[in-house]
Amino acid sequence: MSLAEDMPIRIAIQSSGRLKEPSLDFLRSLGLKFTQNEARAFVLSCRNGNIELVFVRHSDIPGYVAGGTVDFGIVGKNLAHERDLPVRVVKELGFGQCRLVLAVPNNLNIKAAADLNGRRIATSYPNSLNKFLEASQITASVVEISGSVEVAPSLGLADAICDITQSGNTLKANGLRELRTIFRSEAIFIESLIASERKSIFNERFMEAIV
Repeated sequence: MSLAEDMPIRIAIQSSGRLKEPSLDFLRSLGLKFTQNEARAFVLSCRNGNIELVFVRHSDIPGYVAGGTVDFGIVGKNLAHERDLPVRVVKELGFGQCRLVLAVPNNLNIKAAADLNGRRIATSYPNSLNKFLEASQITASVVEISGSVEVAPSLGLADAICDITQSGNTLKANGLRELRTIFRSEAIFIESLIASERKSIFNERFMEAIV
């Protein structure tokens, strides 16, 4: 049996954002050749195998892979850590590096993570933050918000934030300073734990050389 004789392998990548183009470059480096990417295409077919590339919202990728809707996905390690779903990490890809950090206003007299005891921390990563707080034996209120987490202290919503940063420039622009890095991230290639013969064939043909 060949890939062409079975259901297509489906690989999910970010529909838009900083991981999209590097993800496409990585898949091309495996030898995959996709049809030309039309501006509004959600699915691309592979010219040299029964494979489909599916463009979805970044936050949906871990769930699609865990549930078997797609066979593989490329996602930020920070998001996989946050969702904590049953998937297998095939490879760390070396792009999309960022950090999940604790940050506080410059004028707040906090020098260590332990000083956040009894404080409010705003974040879009509540699970990751709660894991850190529990491991560090810190008791703090987690304020879950989406969007511009950096403005939470200036609006009086929180005393500190836990958010993703690359350069730290956005934090500085909002009068914040980094207190501690709690998780380092990069793009990862993940695989569904749901076994299938077509997935094994894909691994043998395209993945053996890189893992």
